[in-house]
Amino acid sequence: MAAAMAITLTSIGDLAGHGFDDIIDVRAPSEFALDHLPGAISLPVLDDAERARVGTLHVQTGSFPARKIGAALVARNAARHIEETLFDRPGQWRPLVYCWRGGMRSGSFATILAQIGWRVETLAGGYKAWRRLVVEELAGHAVRAPVVLIDGNTGSAKTAILNLLPALGIQTLDLEGLANHRGSVFGHRGGQPAQAGFDTALAMRLAALDPGRPVVVEAESARVGEINLPARLWAAMKAAPRIAIAAPRAERAAYLARAYADVSADRARLAGAIDRLRPLQPATRIAEWLGLAAAGGFEALAGGLMEHHYDPRYARQRATRAAPVAVIEAPSLGPDALPGVAARLARIVNDMDFRR
Repeated sequence: MAAAMAITLTSIGDLAGHGFDDIIDVRAPSEFALDHLPGAISLPVLDDAERARVGTLHVQTGSFPARKIGAALVARNAARHIEETLFDRPGQWRPLVYCWRGGMRSGSFATILAQIGWRVETLAGGYKAWRRLVVEELAGHAVRAPVVLIDGNTGSAKTAILNLLPALGIQTLDLEGLANHRGSVFGHRGGQPAQAGFDTALAMRLAALDPGRPVVVEAESARVGEINLPARLWAAMKAAPRIAIAAPRAERAAYLARAYADVSADRARLAGAIDRLRPLQPATRIAEWLGLAAAGGFEALAGGLMEHHYDPRYARQRATRAAPVAVIEAPSLGPDALPGVAARLARIVNDMDFRR
């Protein structure tokens, strides 16, 4: 039987070109949870406890005893994966197997798969080599496509409009979607990816951009929840032309109440978010907002938050920026009105001249 071959990737875009049937991450579950190659499945040859056990043995008794225990555990776990997960794979199945550094864990598992007759390959350098390519994509060069920002006060339906643009032929980058956070103190969606996982997802999106067309991004801060944007993307966003959505505060409050229905349905979560504004707002105003939240007055609460918190903050930030290249007046932000707003924005983007 042929031994497993190692491939070397020179960019993150190379991965898709190899056409593997499956990508198998044999690292421990905690390593996989932080980040992994796109589309990878987790088949650990050592779980977290086993990995810690082998590492402790290596320190206490030396490499040889640790290797014996490690080999037994890897063989046992490999047998289970073959019987439970991989048993139906055909003879021509071609997987890519990787571990942390492309060493013993992936090599051992790949050898077993190769002996069965599958056309297995390993990733030279393992996940660490992949991570270097991700960092290179994010930090090594400027954003490939010209960036255009959707701007507007809180509640202007920027995210909803952004998500309508791909159907109109506009390429977009949904940072809040990748970060699983709506970018405000009320924006928690139940758990964000690890920074490394966000980096990989973002790098894949950036690598796929068509440099001949602008990419529309929602105006954000440099931090989305607990996730930091890469410096080069943030610099491109700060320098990008902005298209602003202008809508009446009442419309924005109604939209916000609809869009954040998941937050308002969890009264404890909503009260906790309001409470985090205490350092920035008078105690009487916090008490008023907590009362509105408890009573279900969500549109009034949204209006108060915008009037006294979000709109003044946005006004201060915009005072330091160039004026938007266009302002789209949106008297309504109802579901039936948003496609028209998106179409107007798409026409403006298509008419912009990015020639240098």
